[in-house]
Amino acid sequence: MVSNGSPIPGLAKSVFVVGEALVDVTVDVNGVEHRQPGGSPMNVAFGLARLGVPTRLMSWVGDDADGRLVAAHLRSAGVKLDDVTVAPRTATSTARATLDAAGAATYAFDLRWDLPDGGVPPECTVIHTGSIAAVLPPGADRVLDLYRSAAPEVIRSFDPNVRPAITPDRAAVLERVEWFVDRTDVLKLSDEDAAWLHPGEDEAFVTDWALGRGVKLFVMTRGAHGCTVATPSHRLEQPAIPTEVVDTIGAGDAFMSGLLAGLSRWGLFDALRRDGVGAGDLSRLAGLATRTASLTVAQVGAQPPTWTQVRTAA
Repeated sequence: MVSNGSPIPGLAKSVFVVGEALVDVTVDVNGVEHRQPGGSPMNVAFGLARLGVPTRLMSWVGDDADGRLVAAHLRSAGVKLDDVTVAPRTATSTARATLDAAGAATYAFDLRWDLPDGGVPPECTVIHTGSIAAVLPPGADRVLDLYRSAAPEVIRSFDPNVRPAITPDRAAVLERVEWFVDRTDVLKLSDEDAAWLHPGEDEAFVTDWALGRGVKLFVMTRGAHGCTVATPSHRLEQPAIPTEVVDTIGAGDAFMSGLLAGLSRWGLFDALRRDGVGAGDLSRLAGLATRTASLTVAQVGAQPPTWTQVRTAA
């Protein structure tokens, strides 16, 4: 099942990822187009499976070449696709990313997002969602219902990954984000997310906001400036790993998959709810997530590493 053949420890939790799967059309600085499966939740699912975590994806694609490209990409990592709906006579969503000389991307979207009714599969004890899927109707309301109806013992993970170009009403997005945050155990924000959701506020304010709403593990990523990881008991800074950046597509998603993979493979989800993650494990999680992201930005497109590659780079 796992692309690198790495054994899955008995403590590993299966993760159910819910959200958009689309195709990134990347235009490099020379004007050359590259088509690559993308979408933040899909990238997280793909990254988790590459890191040896049993993963299922609930999503929605069109009955076209792009939809088949997405499915093949996910199967190559071992993601279970039982819950991916193929919509007939519908085009798969696309995100056109244009890279500048520094490898940073700007986006233009052609989106369709819906989702059938369903529940968290019984073998999955973690649900992750976020990004466009959590705010774009009509599918967003079904995502909300799924998050709400999951059993209390299911660990909830959320990455807003806000897209102001798609949902410019900040107050409405903040209200929806806060609904999810109030029910979330693991929350990741980029510094750009935080600045848009809480303009004028500093990192300490945003961290207090997240932990004050009941989040058990909060991470703020800052690109080349590293990240902050925090629990109600501990806060620490993790520096970035010096990397020659090719492009930043999927960097945050790779970080998220690394964070969840560490929690799963090292048996820390139960500790998160029970006693909290200690400072040593918190540092280990931040290091794993940072390495996962640094290996991803060193190549074109959202191509996260395998567990073996991450461990070799440590």
